[in-house]
Amino acid sequence: MQHLAGPQARRLRRQSQLLDGSTLTPTEVVDRAVAFQGQDLRAVLRAIAIRSAPGTTVADVVAAFDEGRLVRSWPLRGTLFATTPEHLAFLLSHTGERMHRSMIKRRGDLGLDDAVIERARGLLLAALAERPQSRADAMTVWQAAGIDTSAGRGYHLIVHLALAGLIHWGPFDGEEQLLVATNARQPVTDALPEVVRSVILARAPMSEADLAWWTKLPLGVLRPALAEVPDLERVVVEGAEMLMIGHPAEESGPAGVDLLPGFDEWILGYADRSLVADEAAMTTMIPGGNGIFRPVVLADGVVVGTWRVPIVRGKPTEPVLDLVRDLSPRDRRAVAAAIDAWPHG
Repeated sequence: MQHLAGPQARRLRRQSQLLDGSTLTPTEVVDRAVAFQGQDLRAVLRAIAIRSAPGTTVADVVAAFDEGRLVRSWPLRGTLFATTPEHLAFLLSHTGERMHRSMIKRRGDLGLDDAVIERARGLLLAALAERPQSRADAMTVWQAAGIDTSAGRGYHLIVHLALAGLIHWGPFDGEEQLLVATNARQPVTDALPEVVRSVILARAPMSEADLAWWTKLPLGVLRPALAEVPDLERVVVEGAEMLMIGHPAEESGPAGVDLLPGFDEWILGYADRSLVADEAAMTTMIPGGNGIFRPVVLADGVVVGTWRVPIVRGKPTEPVLDLVRDLSPRDRRAVAAAIDAWPHG
């Protein structure tokens, strides 16, 4: 079994994550990766754009949603992901029922019994048959029919119907994403090895524990699927066994500086983030442990700090850096140039 040092593993992971560029469309990028964490809509649009072909803009990613080639829903871990309609159907076929069961107590606490949910379903699907609906539109439809949407009830109803494969977030109205009815798609029941391969391909090297965390499927389900991936390779990274697709490429030189949006798969694609971020970096990236993942600066694949460009009166101001490592003058110039050249708003 081949042994990889940390720097080589990070450089291979950077290639897997397409941070060194691709020739793919936004839809192809997402299809290749299966899904991208997407609770922060602005961030996920940019995460997809930076992995797409040169010149791809956020508007190009939005167009893929407008055309129905990309969707956003709750197929994994109870949070939002950007994915394709085909992957959404497959993932929900494995996770939807379990997530519904996990929400039973909360539904009861909110007073959302089966009769209320069935009524809400009929009302919203009838409204969606006429046109896409914003979140506010959905709440108005339900409130007008006497269904209380306060205290999180409306949001819970949207999630419940999405997990049932009935609705998802799709096209945009300005900067707001709208709900649409999901076209019925029959998931491919024997596609788990292919999906597992895609997850690994887009994030390798990653461990079995990372894969189980990302998919939220037990190892007893994943390991038979792994056995059917013909080009699966196992390597050892700093003492830990990890998975790859195909043999590791020749080691390249230092990767230089990368800027990533918040909530990026570079961090959220793995249960164990220690390969790319130390404790100081994690504290800076998630201040107060509040679950908000800030945009990060990478130097040769390692998180060295966070970055942002504040907008004041609609205009960008001086970039703000919060670095946790000393950078060479050359790397500091590279960070400044990368921020200045950042094309995605």
